[in-house]
Amino acid sequence: MSGTEDIRIAHDGHVAVIEMVRPPHNFVDPDFMRRLADTFDSLDANTNCRAVVLASGVDSFCAGADFSGASASTVRRDPSPFYAQAMRLYNAKKPLIAAVQGPAIGAGLGLAVLADFRIVCKEARFSANFTRLGFHPGFGLSLSLPRLIGEQKAALLFYTGRRIDGTEALSIGLADELVEKEQVRERALALAQEIAGSAPLAVESTRETLRLGLAERVRQANQRELAAQLQQFTTADFREGVAAMAARRQPVFQRR
Repeated sequence: MSGTEDIRIAHDGHVAVIEMVRPPHNFVDPDFMRRLADTFDSLDANTNCRAVVLASGVDSFCAGADFSGASASTVRRDPSPFYAQAMRLYNAKKPLIAAVQGPAIGAGLGLAVLADFRIVCKEARFSANFTRLGFHPGFGLSLSLPRLIGEQKAALLFYTGRRIDGTEALSIGLADELVEKEQVRERALALAQEIAGSAPLAVESTRETLRLGLAERVRQANQRELAAQLQQFTTADFREGVAAMAARRQPVFQRR
């Protein structure tokens, strides 16, 4: 096991497992995203690595950016440093499997959708909760989520901010396999090992063809997302959305 306290890296043959460990919910910030992107870069440079599993060492897969915590004011003022690092993840060359055993919310959903495949359990929870907080979706999800599940289903998740479980995620194409919670990481690792059994140059070139232009298109979408967010972070509706989330109550938005 190598890496840092909150980004741990283990190797199993030709597969690398990245474990996110930021109790209690794997909230993310610009520094974490930078170090995660650096980890992806280092694995791309590792010729022994042929596939990567992204997993969690806490109950949540990733509950997104913490808009009520200590680092919240930095993200609210200008999320562009956060997104600059997040968009780097789309440059990764190795196949990525997300092992989603708990909530993947907001930016956590972005991390899950980034992956080539998602192994989930019924206890998993997915939500593009941005509009319930009073601002435009981010992380490039306005492009990456419709690409994965279709525009109609993505619009429903964006507009409502609703949470869906692993069973529904499988039914709409957001997840690839549904297993028992204790088997999520094991099955993700098995899929990664299966991929690693194929010729690495062939797999990586095929992945490059399938995702041709995706990184640039996601970055462009994210720039539009960012512009909308910067405006909406100054609104009373955003403040109400954050306050309602912290108080676990329904928000009362007033279009201002």
